[in-house]
Amino acid sequence: MIEPGKSTSARSGAPAQPTGTVPLTLGVEEEFLLVDGRTWRLVPVATEVLDSVGGVRPELHSEGTRYQVEIATPVVDSVEQLREELAGLRRILTKAAREHGCRLLASPSPVLARELPLALNHDEPRQRAQFQRFGALTDNLVGCGRHVHVGTLDTDTAVAVANRLRPWLPTLIALGANSPFWDGRDTGHASWRALAWGSWPSAGLPPHFTSTEHYRHSVEMLIGSGAALDTKMVYWDLRPSGTWPTLEIRAPDMSADLDTAVLQAALGRALVATAIAEREAALPEPVVRDEVLRLARWRAAHDGLEGHGLDPFTGAEVPAAALAEALLDRLAPALAAAGDLDHTADTLAALLSGGSGAQRQRAVYARREQLADVLHHLADATEAV
Repeated sequence: MIEPGKSTSARSGAPAQPTGTVPLTLGVEEEFLLVDGRTWRLVPVATEVLDSVGGVRPELHSEGTRYQVEIATPVVDSVEQLREELAGLRRILTKAAREHGCRLLASPSPVLARELPLALNHDEPRQRAQFQRFGALTDNLVGCGRHVHVGTLDTDTAVAVANRLRPWLPTLIALGANSPFWDGRDTGHASWRALAWGSWPSAGLPPHFTSTEHYRHSVEMLIGSGAALDTKMVYWDLRPSGTWPTLEIRAPDMSADLDTAVLQAALGRALVATAIAEREAALPEPVVRDEVLRLARWRAAHDGLEGHGLDPFTGAEVPAAALAEALLDRLAPALAAAGDLDHTADTLAALLSGGSGAQRQRAVYARREQLADVLHHLADATEAV
């Protein structure tokens, strides 16, 4: 078996040890669907649900459609704090949803066929403008992701770090794969959301930036060409946040279980810490061909964690589980420095043995071939905090 990532050592040396700087902070945004508790179909009651809890927690927000709500955690220093915040906010939304006859769904996809056109937030001028320009592309706004913010970083550092993280985005997609069903059928992919969301002209893999000026010019090109309305529509899998002094990792699907959420956050912070240490040690950036990385992204979305992926450095086919384990090995020093190594290793081992979110959904469906069972499974898992 090819040892994934071995080419990394050959090209840029072993990962540098994290420095003794201030620990990086974390923040997470999670998007949820609201579905009828009996029919399991999307219901446009986000405004009502949020109005009922608006005075409780300001971390609860609307999203692109009236079927969606979002939580944004406060900035935290540890994954333990992060888990507590995510669990508390999920409980608040779960209670509010049930009061309106709904279930809260941590699902990247609606699963059942949608009724088009979607109920967008047309009362917001930006949403109206988005629909007028992009038309049917806005149908994909109903997909839900998880965004991990790692900070505090100035723009120069965030851009430089993003270049070093790009090779591992496909592995993060495979780890989070949780959208096999879309519009009432099995898509044949583990993360259909990754592909559906990638249809936006401002989404997908970020470019390799030669400088901060190159990054800024790329954003200006997206807006100037009409591919994005504004900086909020820079939908790359990885980007310097347009709002906060963070690097934002946007590639993975939303997952129902908190363990996967915490795993993605811990890995994201360790990736940033390792990249900073390598930059400070003047280690060269990894050499990755864009065509290989694009194929690796698709293969990760197709196979998920149970199949194969592509080693981003060699293009060789490798078991996806081996790529995940190689990522853990690479990040072990940074994870240990943050006190996250044991928890991350245990969570990854459980995910590899128990199956990805996509595999678990398919297993539930296989029992009776009823998509309602999948939605019931996702709702129960969302509430299990």
